[in-house]
Formats: sequence, C-alpha cells, structure tokens
Amino acid sequence: MGLLLELGYPTVAELESSARLLTVRRPGLCALRRIGASRAGRPLRLLSVGHARRAVLVVAGAHANEPTGGATVLALAERVVKERELRTGVSWHFVLCADPDGASLHTTPAPRTLLDYHLGFFRPAGPEQPEWSPSVLPPDRLPPETHALLRVLDELRPYLQVTLHGTDLGGSWVQLTKDVPGLAEPFAKSAAELGIPVETGASDAAGWPAAGPGVFVMPRPGGHAAYPSMPDDARHSTWYHAHRYGGLTAVVEVPMWASDLVDDTAPHPAPAAALRHLARRLLLEAGQVERVLAVALPRLPGPEGPLLRAARWALALVPGLARDWTDGPPTDTSMAYVGSVDAFGRRLPLRAAAMLLRVLREADDPAAAYLEGLVAAWCASFADRFRARWVPLADQVEHQARTVLAAAVHARHDA
Repeated sequence: MGLLLELGYPTVAELESSARLLTVRRPGLCALRRIGASRAGRPLRLLSVGHARRAVLVVAGAHANEPTGGATVLALAERVVKERELRTGVSWHFVLCADPDGASLHTTPAPRTLLDYHLGFFRPAGPEQPEWSPSVLPPDRLPPETHALLRVLDELRPYLQVTLHGTDLGGSWVQLTKDVPGLAEPFAKSAAELGIPVETGASDAAGWPAAGPGVFVMPRPGGHAAYPSMPDDARHSTWYHAHRYGGLTAVVEVPMWASDLVDDTAPHPAPAAALRHLARRLLLEAGQVERVLAVALPRLPGPEGPLLRAARWALALVPGLARDWTDGPPTDTSMAYVGSVDAFGRRLPLRAAAMLLRVLREADDPAAAYLEGLVAAWCASFADRFRARWVPLADQVEHQARTVLAAAVHARHDA
C-alpha cells in the first residue's frame, strides 16, 4: 500500500491485484468476487473481510475524477484484517471501483498541478454515473453499474454504506442520509491533525442541517432542494437505498488541493450581490466554451463519445444553476458558503472546457489551441484565488479512512 501511495492514485488493475494478494494471505477471512460488469464489459469487484451478518459497505470510484477512494478502500481493508476488534460482529465489504469505464478515461493518476489534473479530466454525464443515475433515469434505463450496486445493497443490507468522494480544491466534509450522533468530533479532530480544512459551507449541502462543522444531514426525499434546477438530486440516488433495511449512507469528501478559505464561518457582508456576480461569471465562462463547441462540432467525427457527452451535460446545467444562485442566498450565508459557490462556479465551465479540449486534440481540430489557453488560465486563476496547496495522498487516505471507521462505530451504536 505504501508503494502505491508513493506512485500516485492506484489504477483499477492495481486495486484488483492488491485485493487478490490480500485474499491469498488471508483466504479464510477475505474474499474477492465479481458482482457485475460495466457497460464496456469491465468487471466490478467486491472485496469482503469477515463473515458477520451485520455489514458495512464501502464504495470507491463512483466518480472517475475523485480517485482517492480506491487507495482508501485498500488501506481500510488492510487495517480491518490486522485489527480484529474492527471486525468483531461486523463484516466489511469494499466495492473497488463502481465505474471502471470512467476510471479508464480519467487519466491523471499523479497530478502535480490543477492543470495536470484537468488535462486528463473525465467525469461522466449524470445519467452515466452509477450512484446518480436513478435521480435522472427511469428504472428500466439504469446502467449495469447501478444495478450491481443495488444488488449488493439488497444482499448485504448494510447498517452503514460509505461512499468515498472527493473534491479537486477546497476542504473536507461529510454528507449523511441520517444523522450519526458523535461523528462530528472525530471527523473534525482528524482534519485538524492532518491540516485539512473543513468545508463549513459546502454548496453541495446548501440549506441542509449541520450536525457539526462540515457534517451535513440530507433532507428527506421530497423536501426543498437548494438548487431546484439541478437534475441529479442526491435524495433519489443509490445513497437512500440502504434505508430500506434500516441503514444509512455517509458520503466522505476529501480535497486533493486544500484551501484555507472554505472554513470561514463569518457572515458574508453582501451575499446576494456576491452570488449575482458569480452567476454572471458562470454564464460568461460557459458561453466561451459553448462558442468553441458550436464552431468545432460540425467538424468532429461521430458518433458522440463519453467526453463530449459529459462536456455538453456540464454546460447544460449552467443556465438553471445561475438562476438558482440569483433567486437569493440561503439564510445565514457565510463567507465559506460564498467561497464554495465560487469554486463550484469555476469547476463547471473548466471541466467542460477540459473534456472538450481532449476531444478536439484527438480530432486534431484547430480550435484546440484556444481551449488550451483557456484551460490553463482558468486553472491558474482557480489555484491563485483559493491559495491551493497539495494534500499528500497519504493524508487524504488517512483522513478518509479515519472518518469511515468513526462512522462505522457511531452508526452501529445508534442503530
């Protein structure tokens, strides 16, 4: 595991190889099995440690551009094998990568800068994301990766599902489908010890009740959505499937680059004006990418591939999101929240531009030169604005693993 961390984020093949070695070392305790296949036929694998009926399910790789989770599941599996008390009365199950097709397209295993990260960037369109697809597709059109996750949830009936996510630049936070009393303290302690800021105003959790700094509890399905235009409502994702069996889901987010600007709880002096400004910038930058797409699209060979679909999906979110922001800020708007919206607004057009750039380079299209400059400039501006500093991969993994273990303990006590 240590060597993998030194080399960067492990690939799916490296994850599977390490999982197999663990089963060879402890064949009576560990098992690795195929739980399905991706749309492209890549295997989906589950590593299990222990045999207790009460289960924890940990999912990595649901978003291809958030690679920390793969390293974290290996670290967790090894720790659970070594420390008997962690598996006393509990079995642990790890989805090594929920979207191996997406992982094959996100090609930045060891980014040195935000520009490195974005030059190999890929995040699928919402309907192609395993956890999110139920929020935007009818049941008969769900991708096979989603069906595999749902089957595992139905089989294991975990009291806790943890899905490992991350952000490119910002801080760490946790999203819960039900409150887990006692989790906020170990989460905050871990972040402080590792020098990782806590994102106290995460835009992903706008308007949600907080169980502690950076620990947010999702509203019930059917409740008010902070951003009504967003089609991929978390409350209709696979995260709520665990509730059928009395369980819950925790989503653990950790940054690749940290910003100390995301944990400022002071009230923002003029949040409505700030959000209007961010909405205008979002529309302006997305429009720049849209114009490049409009010029280049007739020259691109068909059929439309996943990179182009994803870029167009991201751009399609922009008008509605800009309207949501200008409809008025949530109550008690903090500096941290406006900063989180600022980062969100930079990501959408930057990601669309980065994925479109990959398409144009592959087609040797002349418009690629303009996008190259745009992506480089936006990455530099993003890093400068938020004073980005790299979080060592070992610290990303350690914080995520500690939070998972704390959630497993506290959720079990509360069950």
